[in-house]
Amino acid sequence: MATGSFERSGRELAVRRGEGNCTHLERHRPRFVSLDRGEDHDKGYHVNATANPSSGGSVTMARAVQFTAPHRVELVPVSLPPPRAGELVVRTLYSGISAGTEMLAYRGELDTETPLDETLGGLSGSFDYPFRYGYSCTGRVERGTHAVPAGSLVFAFQAHQDRFVVPDADVVVMYDDADARSSTLFPLVETAVQLTLDCGEPTGDTVVVVGLGAVGLLTALLLHRAGAKVLAAEPHQWRRDLAASLAITSVSPAELPDRVNELTGGRGTPLLVELSGAPAALADGLRLLAHEGTALVGSWYGTKPVPLPLGAEFHRRRLTLRSSQVSSIPRRLQDQWDVPRRRAHARDLMRELPLRELATDEFRFEQAAEAYAAIDRGRPGLLHAALRYE
Repeated sequence: MATGSFERSGRELAVRRGEGNCTHLERHRPRFVSLDRGEDHDKGYHVNATANPSSGGSVTMARAVQFTAPHRVELVPVSLPPPRAGELVVRTLYSGISAGTEMLAYRGELDTETPLDETLGGLSGSFDYPFRYGYSCTGRVERGTHAVPAGSLVFAFQAHQDRFVVPDADVVVMYDDADARSSTLFPLVETAVQLTLDCGEPTGDTVVVVGLGAVGLLTALLLHRAGAKVLAAEPHQWRRDLAASLAITSVSPAELPDRVNELTGGRGTPLLVELSGAPAALADGLRLLAHEGTALVGSWYGTKPVPLPLGAEFHRRRLTLRSSQVSSIPRRLQDQWDVPRRRAHARDLMRELPLRELATDEFRFEQAAEAYAAIDRGRPGLLHAALRYE
């Protein structure tokens, strides 16, 4: 891919190499904790018993969300280690719930032997119940360091938990006027950045984005900014209406084949980005590709079977099926990009993207079970939910 187009300013996608404070942009290795409302798991266990972090004492207890069985999460007490040199104590303000991987975990649609995340050292164990999971916390630093002083607003790849201890090098320090709720969308913005980089040079091309969840909308917006002619497909009218308000053209899946033929003169789209999480959408999408077209898969389908039409047409049209993953940088891009640079860029983009329109719902931390159930039902109007801790 030619990466020169990602070096322009203004409406272009990327920032110049070295821009942004990359010192604290290494990915945090989350510690996973759980949720049960009001239960005493051990007699005499006081859920919020803490020492004063500002005085140098350690936070001894916290509460966290735990996945205990399919479609069940509970609030449970967890103990926190005393902070060591170079570590922060953070009081959580919001934590975002992923409608992708996290909901697969909630529904029990992940292989129980799959590691929670091989790239995050603090994520030991697997998706075998019970486990603690989540990766999108924003909070205020209560006990700081020279590099990240107390009072800083930070993002951490941390499970849903009301307080946590984290190395200062493992947080993203947000800009001064950042909104704590919108900042929970940081990992989704970073994912959209990686998807757009994986798309190559899209200028002037018709690119089909399938699925207008939060990641789908963010990816469509970034591709549009990079010069692509974006056509999105989404079955829910309210999501298509939201996309239209953000200048993204979208149609229903039933309308998509005719619109692709119309826009491409019957040639098909050179690139389709599958972000719906629905296996059938990928199978249908292959039929929309031009000769030597590519389907880029950002969805993780979990244990759901994914039957694909890989017969004569797939071979004779020389189609390409490729995955995208935010946990690493593709080898072909590593001379221009690394994870700290990508994170610095994602943070800077958050000033420009319409994140408040995407951050649609909040639930109190104690309502975690209700939040997951609402996402699972596909409640109309709920695009991105977060737990609120105050």
